[in-house]
Amino acid sequence: MRIGIIRFPGSNCDRDVYHVLKLVGAKPEYIWWDQEDLGHLDAVIIPGGFSYGDYLRAGAIAAITPVMDGVKELVEEEKPVLGICNGAQILAEVGLVPGVFTVNEYPKFNCKWTKLKVKTTRTPFTSLYRKDEIIRMPIAHAEGRYYTENLEELWDNDQVVLQFYSENPNGSLEGITGVCDESGLVCAVMPHPERASEAILGSADGIKFFKGIIEYIKV
Repeated sequence: MRIGIIRFPGSNCDRDVYHVLKLVGAKPEYIWWDQEDLGHLDAVIIPGGFSYGDYLRAGAIAAITPVMDGVKELVEEEKPVLGICNGAQILAEVGLVPGVFTVNEYPKFNCKWTKLKVKTTRTPFTSLYRKDEIIRMPIAHAEGRYYTENLEELWDNDQVVLQFYSENPNGSLEGITGVCDESGLVCAVMPHPERASEAILGSADGIKFFKGIIEYIKV
């Protein structure tokens, strides 16, 4: 199971994702921003960081790099794509998930542990959770406030993946902090499941995101 981890200048969670993918038995592979042919991969993860220094706006420059054309082709082939933090911002910039992740309500970098509610289990990444299960993962971003003008459609289509629980640390619309496309195969989340995948880190709640990808590919 070959899973690509896309690297841009400024990515900084790529090694964390690589480590977790090895834990769940995948064959991770680093992919650079200028690599367009991704056809040999079973899935792709766009990790967190600050691609191109987050100049213009978070994810805006990464969204126009050649590798994103390869990601679009994977989506057409119905292969799973997960964007974490900066990866989520990039997927929103490309238009592969609805809405935007913009500047936090309190416009500063916010790094803390959060409680989350899993709102759908129909994606490969959340298939091993229970609907409305409360889990714990950290956030670390300055531009994570989710907004969409099509909120009702988002709920009607079961495209809300994660919601903040008990607090809304960045002011996201209805506390939404993870969304997917209509198929459920493209998922963008601001919290970091890779930083919550081993008990020694303070929580292993995030490991199911990666195990879920493996289970989906097996089928």
